[in-house]
Amino acid sequence: MPEAVLCEPKSVEQFAAIVAELTQSTDQPRLFTRVRSDQLASLPAGLLERLDIDPVSRTAILHGVRPPRPGRVTVVAAGTSDAAVAAEAERTLEFSGVRVESIVDVGVAGLWRLEERLDEIRAADIVIAVAGMDAALVSVLGGLVAAPLVAVPTSVGYGVATGGSTALHSALASCAQGVTVVNIDNGFGAACAAVRMLSLLGGAAE
Repeated sequence: MPEAVLCEPKSVEQFAAIVAELTQSTDQPRLFTRVRSDQLASLPAGLLERLDIDPVSRTAILHGVRPPRPGRVTVVAAGTSDAAVAAEAERTLEFSGVRVESIVDVGVAGLWRLEERLDEIRAADIVIAVAGMDAALVSVLGGLVAAPLVAVPTSVGYGVATGGSTALHSALASCAQGVTVVNIDNGFGAACAAVRMLSLLGGAAE
C-alpha cells in the first residue's frame, strides 16, 4: 500500500518538517491527506512548488504518482455536497496508479440521472459509492451493479443525519449483499480498499 501522511492533526511546524524531510531523503511518491491551508501557507516557496496540490480533495502529492496498475474504479457521488470526499478517493486512486472515473450528482433524489449512467458504472472493476443523508445510493447501487462496492458514508446532512452517523448505519444495514463500508468521510480508506482488491486482478483487461 502507498505511504500517506495524515496532515490535519499535525502542527504547522510538524507538517513543514515532514515535507522537508521527505523532499530531501527520498524520491518515492508520497501522498498527503487532509492538508490545511495554513500548513501550505507555512511552507517556503521552494518546498511548496514541489507539491501537486488539489484544494478540493485537500491532498498534495510529492514526487509524482505510482506506476499504472490494471483495472478501473468508478467513484459515484450522490450529490455535489459529497464532492470533497469523492475527490479524496479519486486523488488517492490516481496517486496509486489506478484509472478512475468520477460520476457526481446521481443520488436517489434524481434516480433518472443514475439510470442514464448505469452502463458506465457497470463497466468498472470496482465502484465506490459516496453518499450522505441516508446513504440510500449505497443500497440502490448494490442492487444494480455486480462489481465490488465500497461505500463511503459522508457527514453531509442535517437533523438526525448530522455528522454522518445515519449514513453510516444505513450503509452498514444495507440489504445489498457484500457491500464494504468504510468510516465516515473516509475517501482515502475507500480508495485503499479498492487498491487492495485490484491487486488480485493481476492481468485484468484495461
